[in-house]
Amino acid sequence: MLDVLGDHPEAVEADLAHHYPGYGRGGPLAAFWRREITLRLLRVLVEGLPPDGATARAAAGNPWTQADWSRADARDLLELLFIAFANVNRTENAPAIPWPEPSWRPGDPPPEDAAAAADEQRARARAAYERINSQVLPGKG
Repeated sequence: MLDVLGDHPEAVEADLAHHYPGYGRGGPLAAFWRREITLRLLRVLVEGLPPDGATARAAAGNPWTQADWSRADARDLLELLFIAFANVNRTENAPAIPWPEPSWRPGDPPPEDAAAAADEQRARARAAYERINSQVLPGKG
């Protein structure tokens, strides 16, 4: 039975109740325990759950749906196209507009954490540079 529900049984149960309301109170899972449907039918219903439901989001580890990912990709592409258009059509002496950073997505560090990580990386690079100088240049050790 647990093989049918997979690694996220609560999300599967929520999806089943949401997408198959015709099975009465508790949805298809309760109907299975009341022996109104077979295990095979329950498995077929679970396998037929939509790709943007609670089960898919639980498996992905974030609350974003496929539409959210598509919107973020579209935003990034529009930003790139706008910057490319602006750079191609700028005056000769005007500086080029820098390329935009991709928008935040689940799994990326929050912007404040990314800034702190960049500062830490610069500090480590500076320390490594100083260490190399102290080993190579005379009078620096």
